[in-house]
Amino acid sequence: MTARRRTRRTVLTALLAATLASPLSAQTWPERPIRIVVGFAPGGFTDVLARMVGQKLQERLGQPVVIENKAGAAGTVGADLVAKSRPDGYTLLLGHSNSNSVAPALYPKLPYDVVKDFTPIVRIASTPLLLAINPSVAARDVKSFVALAQKQPDGLRFASSGNGSAQHLAAARFMLATRTQMIHVPYKGSSAAMVDLLSGQVELNFDSPPNVLPHWQAGKLRVLAITSQKRSPLMPDVPTLAEAGVPNAEMSQWFALLGPAGMPREVTQRLNAEVQAILKLPDVVEKIAAQGGEIVAGSAEQFAAFLPGDAAAFARLVKEANVRID
Repeated sequence: MTARRRTRRTVLTALLAATLASPLSAQTWPERPIRIVVGFAPGGFTDVLARMVGQKLQERLGQPVVIENKAGAAGTVGADLVAKSRPDGYTLLLGHSNSNSVAPALYPKLPYDVVKDFTPIVRIASTPLLLAINPSVAARDVKSFVALAQKQPDGLRFASSGNGSAQHLAAARFMLATRTQMIHVPYKGSSAAMVDLLSGQVELNFDSPPNVLPHWQAGKLRVLAITSQKRSPLMPDVPTLAEAGVPNAEMSQWFALLGPAGMPREVTQRLNAEVQAILKLPDVVEKIAAQGGEIVAGSAEQFAAFLPGDAAAFARLVKEANVRID
């Protein structure tokens, strides 16, 4: 066999091997059911988003989309499962800022790298938090509340859904910005925290709009501010923290679709395009807005560029506020 023929055979063999080993292309994917893992229990906003997007993807892709809840350790159990899955586009994660930005700063032995072990696909939405207080607290606005907290170091108690949760971090950022000190009372979930806030066992909480709105509308809670950069259409009279005189205390949770590292670019781009189209559907826009959420969307490249900086910002907050999970 001549050298030329040997070279040609080697090239053909390599091409065949690459074809057989390569992930499915956008033309053949998906050929079987897709799984979206949620790192939280059913019923929360992460789960609601996953089921809504999953149902729309199922309709558009012609394959079943199954939602699998793998709750535990602030979403990191589900994230770890996806990080260790085959990057073939059939196992995805409805990720959350806690599991995919905050976690490295809180868990020294985190079993995955939030940047290297995932393929960012698309950011879906973000939600702010509301500074809600029990009506028994002698404060009608943020200014008077800060004055009260400054007069009583460790005299006010704030609830959260757990150590290192978004509620905990929002309160930590608020205390840094206002130079106040309050006592953290962590609960196992938002529901238990809300029960004690309503009963007056704790004085305040930073919680998501769906958890706060019904009680605010019933006059059982007083909402002083929202942690986003602009006011919410659901509560147009509630100022942002910056408007209320507390700059540099913004806080939002984000929700996004990710896959394991190494996913085929064609599949990633296809999923990005499909989800962006879904996020423009009127019923989807309405449902997200009703939960106090804001649609983000954007390209996979924009999401990838966003992640390292977001993780670094949370790492600084965790360090400055000395946030611990134990």
